[in-house]
Amino acid sequence: MGVFAAAACGRQPQAAQAQGPGAAPLVEVMQVGATDAPIFSEFPAQTYARNMVEVRGRVEGYIEKWLFKPGSYVQAGQVLYVLDLRPYRAAVQQAEGNVRQSQADLEYARQQLSLLQAEANLAAAEANRIKAQQDYDRLKPLVEQDAAPRQDLDAAVAALRAAESAVRANQANVQTTRVNTQTQIQAAEGKLESLKGALESARLNLNYGTIRAPISGLIGDTLTPVGGLVTPNAAQPLTTIVPLDPIWVRFKVSEAEYLAYLRRRGKGPEPSPQLTLLLADNSEFPYRGRIENALNQVDPKTGTLELQAEFPNPQHALLPGQFGRVRFQTDERKNVIVVPQRAVQQIQSMQTIYTVGADNRIEARVVKTAERVGENWIVEQGLKPGDRIVVEGQLRVRPGMQVRLEPYRAPAGQQEAWGAAKKGD
Repeated sequence: MGVFAAAACGRQPQAAQAQGPGAAPLVEVMQVGATDAPIFSEFPAQTYARNMVEVRGRVEGYIEKWLFKPGSYVQAGQVLYVLDLRPYRAAVQQAEGNVRQSQADLEYARQQLSLLQAEANLAAAEANRIKAQQDYDRLKPLVEQDAAPRQDLDAAVAALRAAESAVRANQANVQTTRVNTQTQIQAAEGKLESLKGALESARLNLNYGTIRAPISGLIGDTLTPVGGLVTPNAAQPLTTIVPLDPIWVRFKVSEAEYLAYLRRRGKGPEPSPQLTLLLADNSEFPYRGRIENALNQVDPKTGTLELQAEFPNPQHALLPGQFGRVRFQTDERKNVIVVPQRAVQQIQSMQTIYTVGADNRIEARVVKTAERVGENWIVEQGLKPGDRIVVEGQLRVRPGMQVRLEPYRAPAGQQEAWGAAKKGD
């Protein structure tokens, strides 16, 4: 970055300067040189809250308590409203009782008492069949040897057949009872799970009866007072919460400006330039922002594209809806001459600058200015490096007049990069 040097030739000390009628006017001058000048652009902007949340009730009920102050900052999870919770506590108690009853039914089904009884009957029938088989096996050889009456064998055969039928019947009963028991167990388990779900739903409804802040942010006024009815499908929310850190800013640029921004971003190491936010009172917001995204189409009516930027806002000084201006570097001019704006005189459509020649005489130069850089202008034509220009005192001089010189001192707050004045010979 080049530095301007001020020239002051043939200047007497302040205490010895003559102030008579014939004394040459005193002017402040600086010597210009080539430098690199960053070009900044400003765009009207407005702050907004990207993630504003509407607070709504998830269950129906009447508001019993309202626990926040409108316009205050609330933390995520903070209690905002409490509804009448008595119906929901009763629903939880009822659901808990249903779950306990279902658990008892399931435990009874798992004991499989009917199956145990059926299996015991089957064992008894099997024992009877074995005894009938033994009686038959004992009588059969005796009857064949005419040692026992035929009638006893016929009775033993009939008893064996009856015992075998009883065994088959009890086996079928055991199988049926086993299936029924498994069905009862599964039904009891399904009912228990359903009742557990109902209990969880009742507990959720009880929890929803206490309405909490879903996010941290600045809360608005309540739209439903104490005693008002809250419904899940209400047309208007209970209140709104806007997050303030970070704060979002939207502004619009032309198509040409957007294309230039893309070209510059592609050349630099940073994804996007730092943004300065100028507020409505022309003060500068202390934190810098960055462009995060652009909308997906150009407005056909205005030919502009909306860009959205994010700014840190830890003190919550900015609120959504504020207007201001966004300023950031859009270009950089290499090896140009930059002069203070006050050195340029506008006469109709012509711009002039007073310069000081070698004999300390005033000359008028017609110049052509380009972009404005802060309190300075870029001069494209009319000046060359090394020229001495008059910055203060133009109204006291005319072309051809000899003057006394004093180095120009930039006011406090202006960029020192544009040069520091020093005395010349």
